[in-house]
Amino acid sequence: MRRLPLWILRSAAAGSLRSPAPSRGGCPVPRAPHLPAEAAAAPAELARWLPRRGYSRFASGFTPLEPKKLGSILDVERAKGLSPEHLVAAWDDYHLGRGHIGVSMKAKLYRLLEQRSATCPYFVIPLWRGSGYTTMFMQVQLPHMIFTGLEDYKARGTQASPYYTVTHFTEFAETKDTVLVRGDVVFTSKLTDAEAKCLLETAHSFYLNDVRYKLVERFNKETHDFEFKDVLQALEMPSM
Repeated sequence: MRRLPLWILRSAAAGSLRSPAPSRGGCPVPRAPHLPAEAAAAPAELARWLPRRGYSRFASGFTPLEPKKLGSILDVERAKGLSPEHLVAAWDDYHLGRGHIGVSMKAKLYRLLEQRSATCPYFVIPLWRGSGYTTMFMQVQLPHMIFTGLEDYKARGTQASPYYTVTHFTEFAETKDTVLVRGDVVFTSKLTDAEAKCLLETAHSFYLNDVRYKLVERFNKETHDFEFKDVLQALEMPSM
């Protein structure tokens, strides 16, 4: 696989702004800085050199990507007797303060995620941090999602180690219309729990929101037309 040229991704690299802005729903929303128009320019061929194989090459030999069993997290037999609402509440309560991320989604949304990620498995997401943003590279091969820093991916390619892994559990999709989602931060020095939750919510939104998904499609299928500034605009982040 060809390595990503540094100039291709300079507009998606970590940036800095003058001052942070208050957060909204756990994901900070920055104030727009006074920048010249040329500062908003982003490369048009960001995804041209992305890998076209399964995620195992990206994270080869990385144990957190080994399939997790839901039974190692909760008592599946006992959970079968719970209503969907009580199951979700128990799942959420279990993950509070444990250093992991626990969310849930409807089975219909998971099937949509499955359908869309099958042909568009890659994307880049800016994550607001301090007075600027850093960019994460993500790869989806359900039931897993994996995230690493774009700078690490640029430097190490398929040998880059994931910062964060996500597993979707479908054991209750048919009986309770519920898919349980578990996120594990691999490197706590790279990503906080709050950032991990924000990253997961943002990733899901780009695949499940019809308008945002057009950017994912463009990134994977029409790389010449992809502009990173459109992602920033969708998230109400200023271009660097």
